[in-house]
Amino acid sequence: GMWVAKDLEITSKDTGNKTTLQITDLQWKTPKETSMAFDPSESINQLSIDLYKKLSAANDGNLFLSPYSISTALAMTYGGARSETAEQMENTLHFGGQGATHPALSHLRKNLNGIQKKGHIQLSIANSLWPQKDYTFLPDYLALTQEFYGSEIVSVDYKADSEGARRKINIWVEDETNDRIKDLIPEDMLDPLTRLVLANAIYFKGDWASQFKPEHTRPAPFKLAGGTSVEVPMMSQTEDFRLARTDAFQALELPYEGDDLSMLILLPSESDKLPELDLEMITGLEFNEMEVMVQLPKFKLESTFMLGDTLAAMGMPLAFTEQADFSGMTGTRDLFIGAIVHKAFVEVNEEGTEATAATGVGMKLTSMPPQFTANHPFLFLIRENSNGTILFIGRVADPSK
Repeated sequence: GMWVAKDLEITSKDTGNKTTLQITDLQWKTPKETSMAFDPSESINQLSIDLYKKLSAANDGNLFLSPYSISTALAMTYGGARSETAEQMENTLHFGGQGATHPALSHLRKNLNGIQKKGHIQLSIANSLWPQKDYTFLPDYLALTQEFYGSEIVSVDYKADSEGARRKINIWVEDETNDRIKDLIPEDMLDPLTRLVLANAIYFKGDWASQFKPEHTRPAPFKLAGGTSVEVPMMSQTEDFRLARTDAFQALELPYEGDDLSMLILLPSESDKLPELDLEMITGLEFNEMEVMVQLPKFKLESTFMLGDTLAAMGMPLAFTEQADFSGMTGTRDLFIGAIVHKAFVEVNEEGTEATAATGVGMKLTSMPPQFTANHPFLFLIRENSNGTILFIGRVADPSK
């Protein structure tokens, strides 16, 4: 079928005169393509790179954080943001508007919960809101956090007992992270004026699909950025892995049991130069499966970040001032974000990885497999394989720390 132009005949009620309107042109308007739909994985990955760049420039040494966890906690807050506050958050956090962001993140959360249910790995993600008990939040906002983020909402009394409220929140986080993250909220952070705390916890423990044998772990030197070396327990195995190479670094993918998640290790070719991270670089890597001799140090990292200043500097300062507009939460403009604390823990050993968040290639003989020897600082990501979502990102500067 097709549109055919048809003249319109109009009769005047008063006089009965007839007028003919001739249609000379028709425009077929198609709705906007939805290919630009909000992609939650891309949004989180972009935030991962932005945050990593800021935090790695401002902090020396080892570093570990969960961009997924940070994005989720802020998305819950964004659900109540309005006007310029919402715009700043949307741009800084790479969100896609209120209508698209929450259902998409909800879908991602359910997908990750589905991986946990398969039983190969432990991955628990918990969100919670801790409002002042006599503060009234809009039913729509509470419904949004529960429906899309599965958020627990627990009223506490900051006015009468801010220390008691702090203990309650910290115990909740401890329980949700298998006792790995203790004291998320530091002393003196809450006071009688606190009205809302958002806590987000993510705990991950996975075994390698191909485990390292403990008897192959040996002390070996790890060259620090300054040129000195420390002795670290170096794990070793020769197995088929996916390996990618660029001029600047090698990338090795170590899958976890179940193959839903992998650790991606980016090892610079020059021992004193960590690669500049960008998304194109990571998504554009061309992997080949081959036998690789892998040497990787055991390590354990814990990082704590107060993210308020960092996020303000990245483009969302309004949310942290009294000019903030979170009227979508309460109907009034009297709330702003007091602080954002992020704490994350990771342990990598022969069996695999436990993570939480509140080299030169020597080809000696043709028979020698390529070597991946992580004996100097490297970056790593833990990501979901089907959509590439970066759950954790880290930098190992000194595994002995």
